[in-house]
Amino acid sequence: MTARKLEDQPSRAEASPSEVVIVGGGPIGLELAVALRHHNISLRHFETGTIGQTITQYPRQVRFFSSPERIALAGVPFLTAHQEKATREEYLSYLRAIVGQFGLVVETYRRVVEIAEEENGFRLEVVPSVETAHDPAALVDDPAMPRESVYADNVVLAIGDMHYPRLLGIPGEDLPHVTHHFTEPHAYFGRKLLVIGGKNSAVEAALRCHRAGARVAISYRRDALPEKSVKAWLLPDVRNLIKSGQIDFYPETEPVEIEPGQTRLRHVTSREEITVDADFVLAMTGYRQDPFLFEKCGVRLIGTNARPEVSLETMETNVKGLYVAGTAAAGTQGKFKLFIENSHPHVQRIVQAITGKDAPFETRDTSRIARGLPEN
Repeated sequence: MTARKLEDQPSRAEASPSEVVIVGGGPIGLELAVALRHHNISLRHFETGTIGQTITQYPRQVRFFSSPERIALAGVPFLTAHQEKATREEYLSYLRAIVGQFGLVVETYRRVVEIAEEENGFRLEVVPSVETAHDPAALVDDPAMPRESVYADNVVLAIGDMHYPRLLGIPGEDLPHVTHHFTEPHAYFGRKLLVIGGKNSAVEAALRCHRAGARVAISYRRDALPEKSVKAWLLPDVRNLIKSGQIDFYPETEPVEIEPGQTRLRHVTSREEITVDADFVLAMTGYRQDPFLFEKCGVRLIGTNARPEVSLETMETNVKGLYVAGTAAAGTQGKFKLFIENSHPHVQRIVQAITGKDAPFETRDTSRIARGLPEN
C-alpha cells in the first residue's frame, strides 16, 4: 500500500464526519457502541489490536475476580458452563458474540496516533497497527506508514489502563529470561522460577507454576501477602504452601540486579542482600497507562495517577466533545480502582451527553464501589 501524505487526505468538508469515534475495543467500548447504534448515531470504532485486546494478554484459563453478571454487557446475559466465575477464554467468546449479535463494526489493528481539535470537531490520524512498535509517537513521523484522516463531532477514548508494565529499573531486567507477562505455567516445568510481586496476579502465577512442576520463589516488598489484593480462595492456598516450604517466600525484599541464573534481593529495612537461584524471573509488578492520546489532544491529567480530568455527570474531559470511558478514566490505577463492573455507568452518562437519551439497557454500577473518581 502506498502511503498517503496528509496533504493528500480529504478535508473535513470533503469527508463524511462521524458523529462519534470510539477508540478502544474493550468491554466498555463495545457496550457504548451498542448503545449509540441503538440511537442511530453514526460512528467509527478503532482498536489497536483485536477486540478485548487487554484481556487477550491475561494468562490462559485465568478466572475473573468478578462474577459473570457484573461483567455482562448491553443487557445480554453472560452464562458460564459451570455457574462459576468466567475464564479469559469464556469472556473473549462472549465479546465476540456481542459484536456479532449487534452487528458492530470494530476496525481492529488500526491505531489512532493523533487527535486534533478543529473548528467543528476533531481530526484523527489512523494507521495500521504494527505489533512491534510499542511507542505510538514513533509512528507519527514515519512517512512510509499509510494513514487515514478521520473526522468526528465527538471522540470517546476507551483505551484502558494497562499499556505498559511498571518496570523495576534494575540491571538485567531486559534479559531474555525475564518477563512482565505471565501466559501459562507449562514453560516453567522443571525450572526455578522467581516471581516478583505479592498481589493477585503474582500469587496466581506462583500457584499455577508450582502445580505445573516449577520450583517457585516469591519476592515481595511487604512483610506479608495483602489479603485485600488476593482472591479469597488463593490466599490460604499459597500461605499453606509457603508454610510447608513448597514455595519459598522472601518478604520485605526487592530485586536489585538480575543475572543469568540468579537474582540479587535486598531486604527493604536491613539492606542485607541475598542471592536467589532463578532460571526465569516473572516480574508481576503491575501496569501503567500510556497517556499519549490524552496529551496529544490537550486533556488535563491530574493527581498521582495522572488520570484524565472528566465530569462525573457526562465523562466529558476539559476538551469539549472528548469523552473518556472505562478504566481509562482512572489513569494508572492506584488505590482507587476502576474495573469493567463499575464502569458501566460511563455508558449511560456519555449516551445522555451526546444524544440526550438513555442507554437502551441497564448501566447501573453492579459493584459496591463508589460511582465517583478520586479527587487527588
